[in-house]
Amino acid sequence: MKQEKLDKVPAKLDFTQSITGLILAIFIMGHLLFEASILISKEMMYKVTIMFEGYYFFGETYPGIVSFMAAFIFTIFIVHAAIALRKFPDNYRQHKAMKRHTLGMKHEDTYLWIIQLSTGFLMFFIGSVHLYIMMAEPSDIGPYASSYRVVHEMMAPLYLLLLISVVTHAFIGLYRLALKWGFMEGKNTKVSRARHKLLMRVFIVFYLVLGSASLYKYITIGLEHDYSAGVKKYESKTIKMENH
Repeated sequence: MKQEKLDKVPAKLDFTQSITGLILAIFIMGHLLFEASILISKEMMYKVTIMFEGYYFFGETYPGIVSFMAAFIFTIFIVHAAIALRKFPDNYRQHKAMKRHTLGMKHEDTYLWIIQLSTGFLMFFIGSVHLYIMMAEPSDIGPYASSYRVVHEMMAPLYLLLLISVVTHAFIGLYRLALKWGFMEGKNTKVSRARHKLLMRVFIVFYLVLGSASLYKYITIGLEHDYSAGVKKYESKTIKMENH
């Protein structure tokens, strides 16, 4: 009797989705922490900015490095989203059935999956805009330039929506990954699940508060700084270099 060949494609896609999701979640955590440098001072945020432009390696800044990094993350983002699309409801009937089952089961993890599905859909549009701006305008990052974009280019509402969606999506995703791959799983599954869920909530609250505080600081700077002379570049009192 001829044995049917096992189709490994779904498993490979699932593994790829997990890896790309993990990379994006780690990136988001780092990104929000570096953005929060504005809470320390404009000088600190400036130093973080030129670090990613290669200043501390080359002695000069190359904003193109930021474009390259944004393009790399954008590629991973597209791959992750494309694979995740296979789990989206294909039509209204499937959507209605999913809603009926979710309300009927009243299962918290199912609700979390619905939230992740919804935030992922929102991120596909808002995140793409943000990453495109980073690729197209890598030199317009800094205490004044970023604040100008937030306030005078009316990006604050978009960034707030992006913050909420990306943080909830990322940490719900990490929670589900931990359960799926048995990360730090103890002998008692219920205890492990409760521990992971608590960590998820703590990280969501922490990064939402941190990101909101950073956004508020950028809004404050954008409203207070005088852009009438066209000055969007922050000039450090301790570091002088040329841009390329």
